Amino acid sequence: MVELRERKLSGSESRDEPKAVFRGDEEGLDDLFDLAEPQPKYKALLEAGGIICPAEGFVVAASRAAVDEVLRHPESYTSRDLVQLGNVRPLIPLSVDPPEHLKYRKILDPLFAPKKMDAIEDDVAARVNHFIDAFVDRGSCNFTEELAVLFPSAVFLGLMGLPWEELDTLLRLKDGIMRPPGDPAEQMRIREQIGQEIYVYFDAILDERHKKPEDDILTEFLRAEVDGEKLSREEILDICFLFLIAGLDTVTDSLTLFFAHLSRHPEHRRQIVADPSIIPRAVEELLRWETPVAGTARAATGDSVVAGCPITPGSIVFVSIGAANVDPEVFGDPFDVRFDREDNRHLAFGGGVHRCLGSHLARRELRIALREWHRRIPDYELKPGIELHYPPGLRSVENLELIWSTS
Repeated sequence: MVELRERKLSGSESRDEPKAVFRGDEEGLDDLFDLAEPQPKYKALLEAGGIICPAEGFVVAASRAAVDEVLRHPESYTSRDLVQLGNVRPLIPLSVDPPEHLKYRKILDPLFAPKKMDAIEDDVAARVNHFIDAFVDRGSCNFTEELAVLFPSAVFLGLMGLPWEELDTLLRLKDGIMRPPGDPAEQMRIREQIGQEIYVYFDAILDERHKKPEDDILTEFLRAEVDGEKLSREEILDICFLFLIAGLDTVTDSLTLFFAHLSRHPEHRRQIVADPSIIPRAVEELLRWETPVAGTARAATGDSVVAGCPITPGSIVFVSIGAANVDPEVFGDPFDVRFDREDNRHLAFGGGVHRCLGSHLARRELRIALREWHRRIPDYELKPGIELHYPPGLRSVENLELIWSTS
């Protein structure tokens, strides 16, 4: 198996030097990567051939070629029925494959196009500054709790036309799905309960929008048509469910990873402060390097071969996006973090037909957060004595505490 351990990492340690040896001689598979320092394991996976079969019916695709093969062929590797997070129907469009999938992307893609994101730029900037205002004069903050968790949910409020007072409700619903407490049985019970709450919550708001349309995404969902066919209420609720759990947590996780890196690599922080125009490239490079969604899964629908590895029907294929993002066949100097990287065809937002619908929104949030933070707090560092904790699940930093001078 690929060895995994949940690690703590202090500010004095570097995560940029690969020093791992791939272990593939053990039976079973407990987990895939060290969430604190996955890049050495990615390197080891790639050096082991880029695709492995650590257990019967389970395949790990790691090389860019293998990952592309799986992600770009939904007819052979399906995402249907693989996400069970309290939802009672497939999440749209993530858990729907072509040709049905195309109907939803035709409706949803225009709503999250770059021009649409241009229109919310000022609102997003105002929301991130709302949170920075609360601690900028203090000289310290728990970045995770005081900005990274709150900011994406606040942007979601704006998109959905919801008031600030609903922020706590959104956070409770999101955390109930993504981070429920207890053992697996208790977690499933909580997810099922919270899942029903999510459906009821958005159903009530959609009733309001039906009576009184607003200038927001929910009203757009009610109006949208493809070939004269509107979305059903159930379809809209399934889309809202996915947006809540996918659109908020991944941006939160990205922010914690980005600022953990920048706080421990002042040379990169100084590049952003000296030339804010590099922020778009910095975002792309940090997405490539950190890859918050380290991987995804597909189920093989028939016999197939990926990178010379036979795959049988029903096999689960874990697609290591993180490893593909450091494949030397695609990236020059893949284990160097370079904000001047021009050709950066990373897969942090996935690939193929299921490429992240909200990628333009996520990019905009990340760019604005980096721009506004470094405009107001250019010189900061990790609080001395803090050991960064990377919890299980999506890659993130649970306890990122930063300090800076206020004089």
